[in-house]
Amino acid sequence: MNFAHHAHPLAARYDAVRAHTLALVAPLSAEDCVVQSMPDASPAKWHLAHTTWFFETFVLAAHERGFALFRPEFRVLFNSYYHAVGDRHPRPQRGLLTRPTLQDILAYRKQVDDRMRALLTSSSGDAPWHAIVTLGLQHEQQHQELLLTDIKHLLSCNPLWPAYQDDAPPPAHMGAPLAWQSFDGGLAEIGHEGTAFAFDNESPRHRVYLAPYELASRLVTNGEFARFIEAGGYEQSTHWLAEGWDWRIAGHADHPLYWQRTADGAWEEFTLAGRKPLDTASPALHISYYEADAYARWADARLPTEAEWEHAAFTSGAQDQPANQWFGLAWQWTQSSYAPYPGFRAAAGAVGEYNGKFMVNQYVLRGSSCATPAGHARLSYRNFFPATARWQFTGLRLARDA
Repeated sequence: MNFAHHAHPLAARYDAVRAHTLALVAPLSAEDCVVQSMPDASPAKWHLAHTTWFFETFVLAAHERGFALFRPEFRVLFNSYYHAVGDRHPRPQRGLLTRPTLQDILAYRKQVDDRMRALLTSSSGDAPWHAIVTLGLQHEQQHQELLLTDIKHLLSCNPLWPAYQDDAPPPAHMGAPLAWQSFDGGLAEIGHEGTAFAFDNESPRHRVYLAPYELASRLVTNGEFARFIEAGGYEQSTHWLAEGWDWRIAGHADHPLYWQRTADGAWEEFTLAGRKPLDTASPALHISYYEADAYARWADARLPTEAEWEHAAFTSGAQDQPANQWFGLAWQWTQSSYAPYPGFRAAAGAVGEYNGKFMVNQYVLRGSSCATPAGHARLSYRNFFPATARWQFTGLRLARDA
């Protein structure tokens, strides 16, 4: 898609975000796009359709003159969790949708994009639908990351261990030895500040009290996590939360997701570029909260709170400190339960279902990962997943009391 005239400031951004989603799907076959590898993941075809459904449902339906649904049944098929919109196709059954075809979905995207183009180019300045279009683009960027994580999980289930892209970026190396950075604590402010976009769960900005603490200068590496395994970390219940130990036993977990031993006992890891020897200097990825917490206990440390993480990242000038690995490598587990900030209020209507109703039985992750789209991360971003989640690019940074 190409906008000839970007009359509205959002038009060029809409063009770029939508095109990037298609670029992520380009290496996949039609068969790759249909399969759902587990209930928590979604087929690539569903991601393509749902992100389009968002713009049709929340922008075009409210603001397009003469609006009509592309296909009425899509309103149910590609609704994710918006009860206020209506019925939803069961999430675990998304992989059963062999029809509509991938070509049908691409036609759906094109038609909605054409209609969005007409709407965007017919207005200028801060149109009344500016906020919802911006939310839709941020929402699509979230799904771009989910696309990659879901594709990786799908391909890992194939005994041929196929690569998503042979020329996928190599893993990032840690370089410097781990060091501890001290922070005085005291009263600090966290949460979104300013007028730039943020999700509702990042506000209101508020004060917190922090005891003096220390934070590791970088993420835990594969080599360090391998030493935890060799030291019997998965066999010693003393390192584990009771629920985490039950999870480990039930799932026979004894190493991070995507690790596998070779015949000679060396570790290999499945990556987006296929099966590779484990890079011991790269960040440990695809670990659950339970594994992260167990490693931290074994290392005589703990996981940071999300307030500690944000305060340290801000104090350290995170944007100017790539060596400290705040962003772009792994989402970093914190020990903070995902809960509303003081004074949080969900927005009215269906859009209010975006974050608030998930504030239970999940933990906050901070930073961003190697799969996060450029420009999507920020200091106040609050990602969240249940303690068992491993298919995301999740890692850990150690903390300890000062």
